[in-house]
Amino acid sequence: MRVEYINPFVEAAFNVLKEVLGEEVKRGELYLKSTTMSIMGVAALVGLAGDVEGRVLFDMTKETALNVAGAMNGEQFTTLDELAKATITELANMITAQAVTKLHELGFKFDLTPPALFSGENMEISNREVEALIVPMELGGCGKIEINVAVRERV
Repeated sequence: MRVEYINPFVEAAFNVLKEVLGEEVKRGELYLKSTTMSIMGVAALVGLAGDVEGRVLFDMTKETALNVAGAMNGEQFTTLDELAKATITELANMITAQAVTKLHELGFKFDLTPPALFSGENMEISNREVEALIVPMELGGCGKIEINVAVRERV
């Protein structure tokens, strides 16, 4: 996996999260995952196709999703209702759009799927044929989001 694909997502996530949450955001240590991994409870998934193919997953606990949705809407959420879900989906859109703009500026051409939101317990995602780079982001009092990027050049 080329670093040129990853850095725009890391930078975009850091910038967008810091802006929309008004909290200090800290990037944790990156790590690779090449097998099946558990999802924390709420995940927004964006697919990529074109010169680059794969997916980006924004993974968090339900509590973090509620905290992030609350911070972005200026209200407190106790359930993952339609507004909270739409907010997490929009966060994925904002981060991905900024990253894709940077990748297009670097000459990469590809399309995105609209974010799909998954929530529940005991979910897993399998990384077949491509390693996933996991980028943990500590969000001050809101919790932690892991940006899970699994992309490769189209063969």
